[in-house]
Amino acid sequence: MLTIIAEIRVHEGQQHKTKVMHAFEKITPTVLAEHGCHGYELLVDADLDVNYQAKDANVITMLEYWESIEHLNAHMQTAHMQAYQAEVKDAVVDVKIRILEKSLFS
Repeated sequence: MLTIIAEIRVHEGQQHKTKVMHAFEKITPTVLAEHGCHGYELLVDADLDVNYQAKDANVITMLEYWESIEHLNAHMQTAHMQAYQAEVKDAVVDVKIRILEKSLFS
């Protein structure tokens, strides 16, 4: 099982963040139905007043769980992901993807 953390940096302005969030909202049911998908969740910073939290209003985080790298690679090639990327390309500055697995000691 792989855990994917995709950090999506959008241009400044709530309209860009909203555009990306709405695009994810449209594709989430389809992604969750994909073979090998065990979770697909859109996250934003909690609005808390604590001094130890690093916040960034221009970042959206996707937390994903995929059975294997083959399933993740197939997901990235789907028509709905290609359409999503085309829809949000003007709102997104950068995407950083981390692919994680449980350590030997967990």
